[in-house]
Amino acid sequence: MKIAIAIPARYASTRFPGKPLEKIGGQSMLSRVVELARSIGDVDIFVTTEDKRIADHAAELGVECIITPASCPTGSDRVLSALRQMDEWPDFVINLQGDAPFTPPSVINALIKAFQDNPSAEVVTPVHQLSWDDLDRLREAKKTTPFSGTTAIVDEEGQALWFSKNILPAIRKEEELRGDSKLSPVHQHMGLYGFRTDILEKFCALPQGVYEQLEGLEQLRMLENGIKVTAVKIELDSGQIQSGIDTPEDLERAEARLMAGA
Repeated sequence: MKIAIAIPARYASTRFPGKPLEKIGGQSMLSRVVELARSIGDVDIFVTTEDKRIADHAAELGVECIITPASCPTGSDRVLSALRQMDEWPDFVINLQGDAPFTPPSVINALIKAFQDNPSAEVVTPVHQLSWDDLDRLREAKKTTPFSGTTAIVDEEGQALWFSKNILPAIRKEEELRGDSKLSPVHQHMGLYGFRTDILEKFCALPQGVYEQLEGLEQLRMLENGIKVTAVKIELDSGQIQSGIDTPEDLERAEARLMAGA
């Protein structure tokens, strides 16, 4: 079984141009993600980008980089475009976004294990059940950046039912629930995916869905078209940085928490 980690790193982000080259704690975001991928072990690693500046930085880091068209609408499309330039495809590819430098290695290992345990799985993606403190932090962040942070609804068999930039589910009798459990009923999506590569090709051939366009979440195209998304539940310490960097405000929050030892 051949497994690869693809790191799509787009320079021309609408909300945060050049963010893979931005520094956190004196180290570029992309270099942190590459280090993370290298910690996993026996996997192939490549960066894919539309911009020479990022390609040059990848060369400095000593990691393979594949140039893909600026017209690729999503990170998944960029990964597929890179695969089509390869002689041999992996069986399974993890799309590790170049703006997710604080993803714990255990998360990537959990996705690999989920696929090894069930090679027929179509898409696997991690979610984390938020503590009440983490839920409060997410609510506070959404006051200034409402489209940062994605939540997920997961059924009892571990299949994702829905994703949203809103905080789902709504919670009645919250004070009562807070007294009964340290964990809230909210799962936050951690923005990376593992695809069986034939499913990646199928997914990218589909037109954008209605809800995908409304929420700006490509995973909703999967659900709208019957692609099964397995949610791999991950345990994280309360306060651990877990989300991607979508905006300059996210970067400021991440750096502040990093400097505070979060």
